Amino acid sequence: MTRIPTAPLILGLAGLIPFIWGALTYLSDPLAQWGLDHLGSRFIGPYVQLFYGSVILSFMSGVLWGFATKASGAQAAMGYTLSVIPALWAFFMTGGGPVTAGLNLIFGFAGLLILDFAFFRWGLTPAWWMNLRVLLTTIVLACLAVGVFL
Repeated sequence: MTRIPTAPLILGLAGLIPFIWGALTYLSDPLAQWGLDHLGSRFIGPYVQLFYGSVILSFMSGVLWGFATKASGAQAAMGYTLSVIPALWAFFMTGGGPVTAGLNLIFGFAGLLILDFAFFRWGLTPAWWMNLRVLLTTIVLACLAVGVFL
């Protein structure tokens, strides 16, 4: 198992804060009320998760695009093509209410993990990439599941 460098690990975990906060405010009425009073309705419960999740899926399209620049020929073309899928998924699939959007984000992040694995197998990512992506994706999926299934 390849060790994840400290900076990517800390930044990746910090990027989970809106997902975790959304789940906590969904589960705790006092925390949700505090968030509503101090931050506004957009920053509590599934709403913060849905907006931020769309942003992160789009951001990850850019990360995959960057990995595709390391390839050439047909592999590069495939990498560029695959790299736009997360952003398009976020754009087209996160409407329809919080439960539907949350479920579609769950599918989007699961699909992103599959794309991460493809880029990893092609040797386009750092050696530690999948260790980080599995950790982060597991936490994101658990947090999104709170709003979808509870």
